Amino acid sequence: MRVTVKKLNEYPWFIRPFFWNQKRKYGAVLQPALLWARVPKLFVSVATLYGALDRKNSPLDPVLRSLVTVRVSQINWCHFCVDINSATFAKRAGTLEKVEKLEKWKESDLYDEKEKVVLEYTEAVTYSNQQVTDELIRRLKIFFDDDGIVELTGLIAFQNLSSKFNSALDVPAQGFCKLPYKNVDDN
Repeated sequence: MRVTVKKLNEYPWFIRPFFWNQKRKYGAVLQPALLWARVPKLFVSVATLYGALDRKNSPLDPVLRSLVTVRVSQINWCHFCVDINSATFAKRAGTLEKVEKLEKWKESDLYDEKEKVVLEYTEAVTYSNQQVTDELIRRLKIFFDDDGIVELTGLIAFQNLSSKFNSALDVPAQGFCKLPYKNVDDN
């Protein structure tokens, strides 16, 4: 990593319960959390936003949310994010098959029409050389109302923030998923 993390006891007391929860849930404190927590106000803000996006009553299906986060992570070359988001996808979907074929989703029969339009939208938002078109939004509206589109866009934007942060600081994978990582930039 390009920035050092502190010892756990050096972080403010009010952040340590987040670390305890991560250790309970993942078996380890997440390296990005230790970096964000160097600036406690940023950590609390990012954690709150993530909690809002990954809540149980989100209008976005958990498997679809994980598919989106893996794709954004691949595009942004975030080893940590591909690792943890692939593991989350596997837990939610019961398989890694769609993640293993995600780089070539356009050519695959594994993805239904909803997933395909969501992945197209994900790429249009993530790649700086692409734009979201009115026609793409029209196709999204077949599956989502306006609130759902806002939530999907927020998820994509958050994952771009997270994966770009981790990639820039060279946060390594923590071994959550045994999926081989490839740098992906197919556009």
